[in-house]
Amino acid sequence: MKILALDTSSLACSVALQIGDRVVERHAEQEREHTRLLLPMIRAVLDELGVEPGELDAIALGNGPGSFIGMRIGASVAQGLAHGAGLRIVPVSSLAAVAAEVFARHDAAEVVVAQDAHMNEVYLGCFSRNAVGLPMALMPERLHAQEPIAGLGATRNGARLAAGAGWGRYPALLAANRPQLDGTVDVLYPRATAVLRIAAEGLANGAAMLPADLVPAYLRHTVAVAPAASS
Repeated sequence: MKILALDTSSLACSVALQIGDRVVERHAEQEREHTRLLLPMIRAVLDELGVEPGELDAIALGNGPGSFIGMRIGASVAQGLAHGAGLRIVPVSSLAAVAAEVFARHDAAEVVVAQDAHMNEVYLGCFSRNAVGLPMALMPERLHAQEPIAGLGATRNGARLAAGAGWGRYPALLAANRPQLDGTVDVLYPRATAVLRIAAEGLANGAAMLPADLVPAYLRHTVAVAPAASS
């Protein structure tokens, strides 16, 4: 399997390439540098494993929710590469990618991911570990205020951990939900290697789509709509 993965939905700009059992990655956490970093990172991983885009099976994209500008950069590059090389795109939740990284590093049964959505809200995703150790959504991803998360209940099979940069950004959110959490971990942003792991399963299950059919998971659609021109 040959998959190129990228995620620019957060402060992190992350790219990874898998060719069979070999995986290489470039990952940088530099605010507002995605436009400068992304294409050189992609070129670097392709050169390291000696392949061109046309030799890939698919492109995996961390499809948000997250930074509107970052998501647009990632989606545009993924669509351009896929269109030019005749490839399909496997969209992956960027919140699920954070959860996948937690499951890979920690013995957790569930992960609650919160990323800063500004306006005193977070992008929220809640995940359990499936049979192969990948995240499975417990509820739809959504915008969430700094208040208790309804519907979590008690974990049945182990620890529930909090991940993502939103918990640190909004301490009141953590305080409101501490009774439902067993701890926090320092997995703050999605990595392309985690996007790869999820996308491999998605590709096998028919989740790949044509580049033109990609719809970024903005969640807060009003931010993505240009204001009407004044008359």
